[in-house]
Amino acid sequence: MLKIYPEKLKIGDEVRVIAPSRSLAIISEATRKIATDRFAEMGLKLTFGQHVEESDEFLSSSVSSRLDDLHNAFLDKNVKAVITAIGGFNANQLLSLINWQIVKNNPKIFCGFSDITVLNNAIYSQTGLVNYYGPHYSSFGQQQFFDYTLDYFKKCLFLEDNFNIEASEKWNDDAWWINQELRDNLDSEGLVIVNEGEAEGTVLGGNLDTFGLLRGTNYFPDLSGSLIFIEDDDVTTDVSFDRNLQALINQPKFNEVKALVVGRFQKKSKLDSDKLIRILKNKPELQNMPVIINADFGHTEPRLTLPIGAEAKIVCKQGKAEILILKH
Repeated sequence: MLKIYPEKLKIGDEVRVIAPSRSLAIISEATRKIATDRFAEMGLKLTFGQHVEESDEFLSSSVSSRLDDLHNAFLDKNVKAVITAIGGFNANQLLSLINWQIVKNNPKIFCGFSDITVLNNAIYSQTGLVNYYGPHYSSFGQQQFFDYTLDYFKKCLFLEDNFNIEASEKWNDDAWWINQELRDNLDSEGLVIVNEGEAEGTVLGGNLDTFGLLRGTNYFPDLSGSLIFIEDDDVTTDVSFDRNLQALINQPKFNEVKALVVGRFQKKSKLDSDKLIRILKNKPELQNMPVIINADFGHTEPRLTLPIGAEAKIVCKQGKAEILILKH
């Protein structure tokens, strides 16, 4: 597939917020103010899709409203990046109705995570456009402990240079949107190696449960030559993660996957490093590739921005794990 790399952001660029999953209406004014101020501090101009405030019984909006905002964001020549308001549960309703030629003919930065996994990977599989598994607009509403997330957002979306992913020193799983002051930072284990090795390939993945919604569809990306990055949210358990991972392993061309990186789990999942390592070590299909856990992406804070469809290199040797993001 011919890859398309969007132009990087620069000061003065316009960023369009859309809500292809849940509505912006569920985000408090206080959170919005902090988020909007952060974009202004980066020198970016924010605009919002026409329908982002619509909210129905599912805290979302109609398929047609969400499609209009997505298409219009890509068609607008003034818009240099599209960022999602928040995640949710229903972005996959849009897949068969998106005009993929609009996206392909108007390449630009697209960023979001969680339920947006289906769009991240479908955009790449349908158009070749490299896009970004990273913070929503709402994520920028955190008052404290946002430096790491902001740093990697800038590295991915403003800069051309290759960069190493360094593990955060602290992490948290707080409901910061309820109480900005009540934060409980925990010491990070850093990247943990399950299997040593070295690999280079294409970054794919995101939220494991949501990634699985693409199985058996035309929107599921070709796994050959890929580095799979997966994480899951607080509804996952050891058994649900195990079987969802196995379902991914059972997909065509998984035998051509080069490496696996697993993001840190939320506290509620009770999937600590020891239990996770036992699950991964029990899968013979993973034994001949480098495997890393405890990476800083997913549903805990802080959060990396990962380029879906871009190239990366993983080196796990002598107890040290390195993840290098190449052209992105």
